[in-house]
Amino acid sequence: MTSSYAVVDPATGTVAAEYPTATDATIDRALDAATTAHREWSRRTTAAERVDLLGKVAALHNERVDELAAIIQREMGKPLDQAVGEVEFSAAIYRYYADNAQSFLADEPIELLDGEGRALIRRQSIGALLGVMPWNYPYYQVARFAGPNLVLGNTIVLKHAPQCPESAAALERIFADAGFPTGAYVNVYATNQQVADMIADPRIQAVSFTGSERAGAAIAETAGRNLKKVVLELGGSDPFIVLSTDDLDATVAAALDARFENTGQACNAGKRFIVADGLYEPFLEKFTQGVLGRTEGLAPLSSVAAAERLAEQVDRAVAAGARLDTTGERQGAYFPPGVLSDLPPTSPAAREELFGPVATVYRVASEDEAVTLANDTLFGLGSYVFTTDPEQAMRVADRIEAGMVFVNGVGIEGVELPFGGIKRSGFGRELGRAGIEEFANKKLIRVAN
Repeated sequence: MTSSYAVVDPATGTVAAEYPTATDATIDRALDAATTAHREWSRRTTAAERVDLLGKVAALHNERVDELAAIIQREMGKPLDQAVGEVEFSAAIYRYYADNAQSFLADEPIELLDGEGRALIRRQSIGALLGVMPWNYPYYQVARFAGPNLVLGNTIVLKHAPQCPESAAALERIFADAGFPTGAYVNVYATNQQVADMIADPRIQAVSFTGSERAGAAIAETAGRNLKKVVLELGGSDPFIVLSTDDLDATVAAALDARFENTGQACNAGKRFIVADGLYEPFLEKFTQGVLGRTEGLAPLSSVAAAERLAEQVDRAVAAGARLDTTGERQGAYFPPGVLSDLPPTSPAAREELFGPVATVYRVASEDEAVTLANDTLFGLGSYVFTTDPEQAMRVADRIEAGMVFVNGVGIEGVELPFGGIKRSGFGRELGRAGIEEFANKKLIRVAN
């Protein structure tokens, strides 16, 4: 159980600040405030008024970008340029929903098959929502959840990761400074037990969780017992399939980008590189060279514990028969980049998600073998397909068991594109129009005449 929130600089192991967890009375006040705000603010405001507030949130992210980026660099070790990029992308998410909410929430007429009068679907808020967010993207994950729901009119109780107390507080200040009323967005330093109690509390109407499979299963179990809807965005072991290329260097560069985003600590990072037999040897050589060259300026993992877990996983893979090419030994939270090859796809180690700068590379003899291997995982979040054959690209994309397929490109996500997975990667969608639909009451209004 979480006992305290602390900023521990992963680069040095220094505890910069500690924050006590919330008392039960604090949690009770937060739930009351969110419920009151929904009743007294949400139901009395128009979408246009909420749009205006969300636009201010976007502007404040851009105004405070340096401050916000420095916070998460200190909290979880994110390289400063990537931290800045995360803040700016979060601002773009808020701006997207501010620009599009009114069209997304417009009444949707239904053509009647029988009878007179008219019918329509009206999208309305459902109440106070609980968000449980992870450490790897402290602002982006919150934006995906809070942006669409606040403009819809839901209110937010936000429990952030224990290592992100400063960014959590900074976000709460932004919503207050933008003009959202007390209770519209409330940060709580809650324990795991308090999270379970909040899910069960009738004042919370639904839950959004991003994190591990184990925690997601616990969240979903509690939500199910209490008949609460839940959106889960969990882990991934995304395949990166290379079937053909007319520029191997560019394909390898894309593969490196797919693996090293956030020092490899991204649920939708490319993790399993599946390469056609004719390209395997040159790809592996260039890719390994690129991976081993990523030591300059490499950021630490989020914690020493995270680096220790990755080391245990790599050791299991080597014990299962994999060859490891790497540059050195782990130093605290700093983990040396590495490439695992010759790992039997059927070994238990091949089915683990590696959350850090280590990639596995596989050789396949055909398109069918590539698809079979890509789908041979409990996860189903994202995937990548590189080929020069447009028909093959769409054929393989259609066969991959995942919530997202990116063809011949890396880093081409967008605020307008829905994000989410299947299988043990979770369910539900964030971003795009789908992101505002998850916690909306799609109310039917049927008028007889």
